[in-house]
Amino acid sequence: MDTEPQSLRGTRTAAAVLALLAAAGVLAALYMVFFYAPTETSMGIVQRIFYVHVPSAWVAFMAFGIVALCSLGYLWLRDERLDAIAVSAAELGTVFTTIVLLTGPLWGRIAWGAWWVWEPRLTLTLLLWFIYVGYFMLRGAAESAERGKRFAAVLGIVGAVDIPLIHLSVQWFRSQHPKPVILRPEGPTADPEIVQTLLVSLLAFTLLFFALLLYRYGLERLRARVEAARLRAADARPAAPIEGAFR
Repeated sequence: MDTEPQSLRGTRTAAAVLALLAAAGVLAALYMVFFYAPTETSMGIVQRIFYVHVPSAWVAFMAFGIVALCSLGYLWLRDERLDAIAVSAAELGTVFTTIVLLTGPLWGRIAWGAWWVWEPRLTLTLLLWFIYVGYFMLRGAAESAERGKRFAAVLGIVGAVDIPLIHLSVQWFRSQHPKPVILRPEGPTADPEIVQTLLVSLLAFTLLFFALLLYRYGLERLRARVEAARLRAADARPAAPIEGAFR
């Protein structure tokens, strides 16, 4: 008995529940961003990009961590479900990294007077984006789909090494990027309202990511089932007789 359709229905149901929770979280975060959190004294109104920029970075790093873990599992177990999770998370991670790279210059233009500065954290984040663009290029350029999945899995694991480098770069190198103001051993230096708004934004973006991940995973599994059915139908189709073979 084929239980896959039932599992896909369960995935869609879980995704729908998470999507509703994410929508409520995003609405709450937007209210707090514009009506609850105070305007930061030194940077002014532009600091409100913080509530999109930081959660997007958190989600992107989490997504690529999932890619690495599922890629490692796929190389070990050859479970197609792990590859489906990995490619789904990689797509979403690339999208959220793009948001980080777009919101960062908007913030930097006001804070630094320049759209882009080749400082360590920005450069390493751009490198991460290129690594995961390469992830998809490898999947499509290999001679066979299986080989493409293996090559991409290796790159997904190696690429995740860049994540701790991005996080620690402001501590290890001279950097224009601000040091952490929330996750500090001594405690946050920001106003409590700013911290609370950021936490709600982090929760909303996390729920949104997992809702999208489940939707994308279900789509990937459905695509794989359709492809498998197409191949079975092609194998079952009788070969056309060669013209003139029986003359």
